[in-house]
Order: sequence, then structure tokens, then C-alpha cells
Amino acid sequence: MITSYNFAFLDENSKKEIRRKTLKAVAIPGYQVPFASREMPIGRGWGTGGLQLTLSLIGKKDILKVIDQGSDESVNAVNIKKLIQRTTGISSTDETKNASIIQSRHRIPEVKLKEDQILVLQVPIPEPLRFVEPSEFKTKGLHADEEYTGAWLGLFEQIVKYNNVTTGANYPVLVNDRYVMSPSPIPRWDNPKMDSADALILLGAGREKKIYAVPPYTTVRSLAFTDYPFKVEDFTGKFCGLCGENHAFLDEMIDEKTEKTTYQCNDSSYCLENMNQKINDEDEVRKVE
Repeated sequence: MITSYNFAFLDENSKKEIRRKTLKAVAIPGYQVPFASREMPIGRGWGTGGLQLTLSLIGKKDILKVIDQGSDESVNAVNIKKLIQRTTGISSTDETKNASIIQSRHRIPEVKLKEDQILVLQVPIPEPLRFVEPSEFKTKGLHADEEYTGAWLGLFEQIVKYNNVTTGANYPVLVNDRYVMSPSPIPRWDNPKMDSADALILLGAGREKKIYAVPPYTTVRSLAFTDYPFKVEDFTGKFCGLCGENHAFLDEMIDEKTEKTTYQCNDSSYCLENMNQKINDEDEVRKVE
């Protein structure tokens, strides 16, 4: 029975292979690099791609943050965090600004990322053309030819049918004016955060065995038509019921008894930080009075 593990769970050759593929992904922004995805102690589709990226990069001095759908305390986030901590001994944090590596599912934190941070996004379906072309062989050819008519056609059909683009998450983007990329199922709200970001953004799909990247200061443009420009979710007039924030991605909450609709910050640590700041500000005012 195995009672101990290699540092960061994966063997050194596996980590070296993943880092090599990661470097290639960084060198060709938005290009999907195949890699030998390993079996992990969580099911494929639960973040194995992001987990392998994190384990291949993490060092003893790193500080880890893991979020799932904006929450640091979800079952998936907590279990991934426990696995990484038990096999590395590193410390973790809920505060985005203090983390050196942030592994995330479906969100980019509201706090602006810095140059010395790496954001790892978990990706279920990395191929942005998969819904129009099921053949992997053919999609590789389409990327090589910069033939992205299928991605544009998907948006055009939504406009014809609904007079608007209805894609709410996983909205396709053009990276470095070359590759159309699936930004993982982040909401449209997060797409602009990828454009010329200070931090390195890595995306890993364990089931599909793909790694791709957005290096710092790389242009990332959401696909849009001139007469139907890209728009993020509109939260005008809506405020978080806990911290009062109105410039963050908000979840809609409906009280079953009163049927009253309220809103709450999706990024739970950002919301908590706002509430703590609010309390500190009120304390300062009391001291002055």
C-alpha cells in the first residue's frame, strides 16, 4: 500500500512533459497543444486538466487558491485544494491578491490579476468549433486555414433567431489575431479580463488532453459583428445584498417564501473582502466621531 506520494502527486517525468507542452502553448497563444493527460484521483470532467497544470507548475513557496463557480468553499474546490496541499505541503488562501497560482472553474476573479500570478482555468470542451464540426482531424485543418466561419455562423444564427447573441458562457474569442479559442465556460462578463491581462492564463482540458494559453499582454477579442457589438451581462441598477457591490458578476437569488429577487456577488471571497472593508470603514468613522 502506498503511504506517501511524490511532491505534487505526479512523477517528475510527467510534470516535465506537461511543462514542455505548456511552454509550447505559451509560445503559440490560443493554439491547442495535445498532451498525455494522466489518470487523476478525481473523475475526468471534474478539473483534471487544470489540476495537472497546477501540479506541474507549483513550487514549495507558492500560495494556492482554488475556486469553483466563484466559490472557495464548494466541494470540488475544497477537494482539489486538499489534494494539492497534502502532496505539496504548501499554504493556501482565499484572497486573490495573495495567491501565486489560482486554479478556477468557470470564473476569473473580480480582483485584477498581477504579473506574478498564474491563473489556471479548467476546461471541459476546449475546441470552439466542436459544435459545428465533430471531427478532430477537420477542426485542426480549419484552425490551420484560419477558417472560422462555423464560429461566426453560430453567433449569426442566434441574431437571426433572437435578434441578439444569446451565448452567455464560453463565448468564443480571437487570441493574438490568429486563433479562435474557447475561454472555458466563464461568463461573458469575464472575457474582457483576458485581454492584455498582466497574469499568465493557462487552460487545461484533461478529458480532451489539450493545453492552451494566453500569455500576459496578449490581445483577446470576443467575436462580434459591427452592428451587433459584444456586450457583457447588464447589472445596471442591481446591487449585491451582502456587500452592496454593483460592479461585479452577480447571482440572482429568489426567496421561495416571499418570491422576492435579490442579488449576490458570485465571487465569494471578493464579496467577503468588500464586507470586511465596509466594517473597517465604519469603525474608522466611529473612532473619528
